[in-house]
Amino acid sequence: MTLSLVATALAIQGVPASAEAAAAALSLTVDASAARHRISPDIYGLNGAESAFATEIGLPVARWGGNASSRYNFKNHTYNTGSDWYFENIVAGPENTVEAFVETNRARGAKQIVAVPMVGWVAKDSPSQHPFACGFPATRFPQQDSFDQWDPNCGNGRLNDTNLTGADPTDTSVPVDASFDGEMVTHLVSRYGPAAQGGVKIYELDNEPVLWASTHRDVHPELVSYDELGTKGTATAAAIKKADPTAAVLGPSGWGYCEWISSGVDGCGPGADAAAHGGLNLSQWYLKNMKDYSDAHGGRRFLHYFDQHFYPQIGGGTDAEANALRLRSTRSLWDPTYVEESWIGPSGVNAPPLQFIRTMKSWVAAYYPGTRTAITEYNFGALDHINGALTQAEVLGIFGREGLDLATMWGEPQPTQPGAFAFRMYRNYDGAGGRFGDVSVSATSSDQGQLSVYAAQRSSDKALTLMVVNKTAEALSPTLSITGFNRGNVAQRYTYSAADLTSIVRGDDVAATQGVIEATYPANSITLLVLPRR
Repeated sequence: MTLSLVATALAIQGVPASAEAAAAALSLTVDASAARHRISPDIYGLNGAESAFATEIGLPVARWGGNASSRYNFKNHTYNTGSDWYFENIVAGPENTVEAFVETNRARGAKQIVAVPMVGWVAKDSPSQHPFACGFPATRFPQQDSFDQWDPNCGNGRLNDTNLTGADPTDTSVPVDASFDGEMVTHLVSRYGPAAQGGVKIYELDNEPVLWASTHRDVHPELVSYDELGTKGTATAAAIKKADPTAAVLGPSGWGYCEWISSGVDGCGPGADAAAHGGLNLSQWYLKNMKDYSDAHGGRRFLHYFDQHFYPQIGGGTDAEANALRLRSTRSLWDPTYVEESWIGPSGVNAPPLQFIRTMKSWVAAYYPGTRTAITEYNFGALDHINGALTQAEVLGIFGREGLDLATMWGEPQPTQPGAFAFRMYRNYDGAGGRFGDVSVSATSSDQGQLSVYAAQRSSDKALTLMVVNKTAEALSPTLSITGFNRGNVAQRYTYSAADLTSIVRGDDVAATQGVIEATYPANSITLLVLPRR
């Protein structure tokens, strides 16, 4: 990081010349009559959650996915861990089957996303205890860099830091095609009904497919091309829709920037594979290919959500520099002026400003209009720290303002961690089910690097809800101006801050005088103001 970036990081951590000078320059503006659009409740989803926390926040959507789903065999409840853990076949316990996932989340009232395997192989019948079947057994590959300490026959498939080749897929797996996915959906429909009648709502087309040559290289060592992804995607989507015409389909669930724009064949930039497909990047072509398939089948939709994963390229550190970078990194989701400070930026593949959500929406508009947008894996880290909570509150605000349709965090916070309170601020700020509004309205800050604001109106009681995130180490007292809303004279105030990491504090009401609120926002805090409609 350059000296200028370090200086910026220190400023964002709250080291301005004086608190008074910083506050004097700050203002917040809300116009409840402008930029109005629905906020999808599905942006507050998780991949997994502790049961009581899921109930507390009214978890709207949960996902069955990840690398293990790529070879999950619903017929024997067995999956393969892939490169996550020595390519081992594991028989899922009763609480970890796909049926258990569906039943648990049906009981919670959470919409379910279920990934179906598309890699071409699923786990075969296997022992339920060690020794497990595995992709790179010592009996076939006696020399490897690492072996499972609990199962010494299972290696990591690498020697001298280089991937081994020559694995036999039948050591762990059996071949399948799209018809298997149709059977899986049919099985779930037979147990829980179709999506339209309370069954699984969304099916995902595998997980991070361009990484198969790494994560599942024992069965799929070949680099994934445009054509393989497109052909398997349309065939699987068709099988899903045949088995349940009312279900939605989500894909391609790419792992990150390189898969966002490139096939495995091309790597991380335009190459021969892109040139052979009209010069479109992988996401653009994927959307176009799905639309072409739809057009060829009477206009029937086979892709409902365009989904990508988003992991900011930062670690879990919580020093001043890491904290400032974590908060700034949220700008890659939307900001046309923010240039990535990671390998994705000028020093790496030299990407333009990502504007991740806005770019996804622009590609949808150009290549498959009407497709919704999703991010089914993301995590900005430090969920055990106030900085992680501030960042997560910022992210949820951005998701709503930018009109993302669905999001599920991977690596969810524990209920007592600060990151969990960021979700509570939107989903249960008062302990009685109080929620942020569901209609986004215009909200701007004169300096979003220090203080950001997100605003929404609640359909149930027409209250205006304002989420203010103070990212600095100083208390800030901006002027907050509100127009376009027939408000009362006071706002309820709820605050989560570094001063008390164990609870959301119900503070004193603040006056709303002629559309102006003068309030102080504590250092490193998330404050929700609730203005009842008069």
